Amino acid sequence: MAETILLVEDDPSILRGLQMNLGLEGFRLVAAHDGEEGLKLARTHKPDLIVLDLMLPKMSGMDVLRAIRAEDHDTSIVILSSKDQEGEKVLALSLGADDYMTKPFGVAELVARIRASLRRRRRNVRSGELSVGRVSLDVEGRRMLQDGREVESTAREFDLLKFFLSHPGVAFSREQLMQQVWGPDHFGTARTIDNFVARLRQKIEEDSEDPKYIETVRGIGYRFNP
Repeated sequence: MAETILLVEDDPSILRGLQMNLGLEGFRLVAAHDGEEGLKLARTHKPDLIVLDLMLPKMSGMDVLRAIRAEDHDTSIVILSSKDQEGEKVLALSLGADDYMTKPFGVAELVARIRASLRRRRRNVRSGELSVGRVSLDVEGRRMLQDGREVESTAREFDLLKFFLSHPGVAFSREQLMQQVWGPDHFGTARTIDNFVARLRQKIEEDSEDPKYIETVRGIGYRFNP
């Protein structure tokens, strides 16, 4: 069955080009011309991947990205934008985008990046397991294992480590981690995140005082290094 890609792009010529080239690659395509429509179609069609412009009418691409990631941590999202400033790229990736390409872009490279993102998604869905060092997560059984043996963990510890493992190399602020893992309605503090990270480090790091997997990013928060 063909994988579904949602295109959220307000430039008609770019949208037509994407539809033609990705259609030839065998993908099933759904298109939106503004941010509000894009968010609505993401919720109704549940695509395998979203190609998302940032400069959109009615609702910005960043706001669409935030809204999707508040509900869905798994759908691959590739940003396609004329904004090439490093700050924009860092922000989009920290909010949960899987990749970022600037306009003008090469169609062949875009297709390659889309296929790479979809392969990573299929691999995660198929394996049902994520791992780091001696520790692995049985996602379906919601168990944390160390050298194949189950270790005690809370639901929040499991969810936080799963989030880190699913977003390697991306720096997240404490506020973003709180929103993504605990949910937008939870009232906590930065200290809450620090406490949970400290507990995870004791489980997965060889030396929790000198961590190599969950890295502190000064002035921002934390980043997981695979």
